[in-house]
Amino acid sequence: MLSGRRYLLDLSPEQEEMCEEFGAICRSVWNTALEQRREHGRRGAWMNYVPQCAELADAKREHRWLKAAPSHALQQTLKDLDRACRVHGTFRVRWRSKARWSPSFRFPDAQQISVERLGRKWGRVKLRSWAGSASAGPAPSVVRSVPRPCPAKAAGGLCRSSWTTRPPRPSGTPCPVPPWVSTGGVKTAVVTSDGDFHGRPFITAGEIVRYRRLQQRLARSKRGSANRHKTITAMGRIMSRVSDRRGDFCAQIAARIVAKNALVVLEDLRIKNMSAGACGTVAAPGHNVRQKAGLNRAILDKGWHRLELALANVARYTGTRVVKVNPAYTSQRCSACGFVTEGNRESQAVFRCKAAGCGYRDHADVNAAKNIKAAGHAVSACGDLGTSRSVKQEPVRRATGRTPS
Repeated sequence: MLSGRRYLLDLSPEQEEMCEEFGAICRSVWNTALEQRREHGRRGAWMNYVPQCAELADAKREHRWLKAAPSHALQQTLKDLDRACRVHGTFRVRWRSKARWSPSFRFPDAQQISVERLGRKWGRVKLRSWAGSASAGPAPSVVRSVPRPCPAKAAGGLCRSSWTTRPPRPSGTPCPVPPWVSTGGVKTAVVTSDGDFHGRPFITAGEIVRYRRLQQRLARSKRGSANRHKTITAMGRIMSRVSDRRGDFCAQIAARIVAKNALVVLEDLRIKNMSAGACGTVAAPGHNVRQKAGLNRAILDKGWHRLELALANVARYTGTRVVKVNPAYTSQRCSACGFVTEGNRESQAVFRCKAAGCGYRDHADVNAAKNIKAAGHAVSACGDLGTSRSVKQEPVRRATGRTPS
């Protein structure tokens, strides 16, 4: 079982210059190979990874600057391009701009990588030379494919890297606690059917002020200037801290949830559709555009997809099942009697059933979590996403009066 880990690399100026050179060469190979694929496509011909990899070896003999980067890093660039073209189409894959693309590359050969532990927090890794790394967890025992260093500075002036490792699988079975359901609202990131609310702010008030000032400075700066590059770097440093807090929150909540539950049920939310902009054009804009933009920022700030990935990652070690159900009408359905109407949810936080003789009242997100819990039991029993009758159940046959032969 493969697992991914993130570390921060403390590169020397010479190592940082080497990484930037590798990233620039990989960017050039990407753009050249993409243009070659598009030219072949216009002529009705076909081009894929195998002939491009062979032509890359010939190009290295003609252009000496290509030899500065490792061959396997350039081959991984062609593999990434081949995968992107197969998934999205050759003419929909984007160029890698020098100004907008953050230089990165990948070392796939684990035999050329050495990892040495120096302490609880720090270690060092050897690609072509030793570089210090701030650990984000235990040191990997078996490294499969390695890091993807990015010279763009992260929080604390360090560089990010992603590792693919093969960690030992811990023994043990998940605690057989009755399954519960997680759901989220814009006010709170995660709400469970037990009434637990999990959420925290990921950006401070001071960082919001500084980020807005940097945005104003960026709008006044000249494209390609050194001041513009410094402003973008400062903005990225702030947002990297925000992203680290969000990732830490998702990892902690996922570990806490999976450790004591054998089944976790999530809403199958379409984040891309929920955070789409208001309809309209420049000449005739849509209604409540600014309000919708604020709602989109609130939705994306919660990191629901990142929490889903964290739950699925941790669940691999404990055997916990992660199931997604259709969230339709879960916020309008009464978890006590099943009555569904739009008026049941009086506000963002208040739910009161309008059915005669019921009058059930609860927090709106907790009530929705209970409905998703019931749908999760149906999923675990039938094996599909049906909330009423499973499509895997045999249909009821009408009586025809004939006796079976």
